Amino acid sequence: MIRIPDAPKSIQKGVPLKNVLGKEAVDCLAQNISHVHPDFSAEEFITAAMDKLEHLEFNERGLHIAKVLREYLPQKYEKAINVILASLTPANTETEGLGLAVLFYHPHSFFVAEYGLDEQFNEGEDPFEVSMKAQYELTKRSTAEFSIRPFLIQKQERTLARLKEWLSDPDPHVRRLCSEGTRPRLPWAPRIPALVADPTPVFPILETLKNDQVLYVRRSVANHLGDIAKDHPEIVFSLCEKWLVDATKEVKWLIRHALRYHAKKQNKIALQIRASAK
Repeated sequence: MIRIPDAPKSIQKGVPLKNVLGKEAVDCLAQNISHVHPDFSAEEFITAAMDKLEHLEFNERGLHIAKVLREYLPQKYEKAINVILASLTPANTETEGLGLAVLFYHPHSFFVAEYGLDEQFNEGEDPFEVSMKAQYELTKRSTAEFSIRPFLIQKQERTLARLKEWLSDPDPHVRRLCSEGTRPRLPWAPRIPALVADPTPVFPILETLKNDQVLYVRRSVANHLGDIAKDHPEIVFSLCEKWLVDATKEVKWLIRHALRYHAKKQNKIALQIRASAK
């Protein structure tokens, strides 16, 4: 049966996050892949994936497992990613309280980021479409906010165009990806230099999602604005003042949340806007 391992609801004091991607996760991944791909050499994969895993941190473990997985899946990326997609558990129906268990899919995300951009891994064929399909499915179960970033760095216009298509998707996890994945300074992830320098290409995304019915999505928009404000405070202040006109209580909360960093720094404009947003 396809499953993901149990994990704590949150990071536990004294328990490294990397433990989420330990022996149990590797065994479970092997079992899930074997369930849909009988030719998979599960035992060999487990041995290779566990080699030196103990000495690696969380992100390093995700990348290591992804690289080992490639050795034991079909060499054409499209065939390999279709095996991976077939091995996924059902999409999440909740947006809160999912805990650390979803981090089981971190290696899957790394697989897309490492091998899903370059046609050399796909027998000379453009892998963009199948990679977008993979991230669309992964974000429903965990997140694709890390794997989408290489696509934004290398194929910004094409990737942003696809994300804009997803703004009306019925799944809030997909809509959130459109904001969270494009954050210029997303924690734990490489920055997107072009969007750090000029965040305006993502403003249509934020404009649409600021009124999203789900807090999970609106919170991402607020955090995204907070990212931008660290480099371009005046731009964010101006945008928030614009949004204040006829703002709902939900948008007012979003504005206050977005400006909390500058408010703590006692920035007068941020304090004034937050006061108006109460």
